[in-house]
Amino acid sequence: MDTTDLIQILANAAQPVRVLRPPLFRAGGWLLIALAIVILLAVEHGLRSDIADQLRNPAFVVGIMASFLTGALSALSCLMAGLPDRSRFWLLLPLPSLAVWMATLGYGCLTDWVSYEAGSLRIGATLQCFATVLLVSLPLSASIFVMLRHAARLRPSLVMLVAGLAVAGMTSTAMSLLYRLDATVLNLIWNLGAAVLIVIIEAIVGRRVLVRMADADGG
Repeated sequence: MDTTDLIQILANAAQPVRVLRPPLFRAGGWLLIALAIVILLAVEHGLRSDIADQLRNPAFVVGIMASFLTGALSALSCLMAGLPDRSRFWLLLPLPSLAVWMATLGYGCLTDWVSYEAGSLRIGATLQCFATVLLVSLPLSASIFVMLRHAARLRPSLVMLVAGLAVAGMTSTAMSLLYRLDATVLNLIWNLGAAVLIVIIEAIVGRRVLVRMADADGG
């Protein structure tokens, strides 16, 4: 076959390619989704009763800012690393804020290890916290899966690990705003425990989900 004819055939069979929006734009969209979820939950449930006092507590402010930054930077880093022309070192972006977040939890362990009231671990409150974790993490996971579907052929395991960290950071931020979890036992269960669980689940199932979504999307 003549080269000119081959080129013409390939050109006629080519499908239009949709250009991905910049990672910063997509990360901003994801943060808007997270913000909308938290606002809706705050309207329905209400913020924690001592939120005014906590906002004057440096440890609380630093911790909640660190968890939020971990979520935001993780979302940006996994979207950046999901592109073929970007370095995987973008995945290290949330490490500083993650270290601060974990340090605030560790500080609570050292200073307030057993200070929780008798009867504070109620089944009803536990179920309500669990429902909130699901209400925040599920839509955020689904939305970031959609944004990352084109990363399925690149480095899906690492990307989904950091995506799970993004969801975990935002979930922890929402929990800190909505519930009084100052007792260290509760703090560890719902902040660190939920974060670890979300990261593990997304790292395990994320690769398969991304591959299926990419196949369904034709890429």
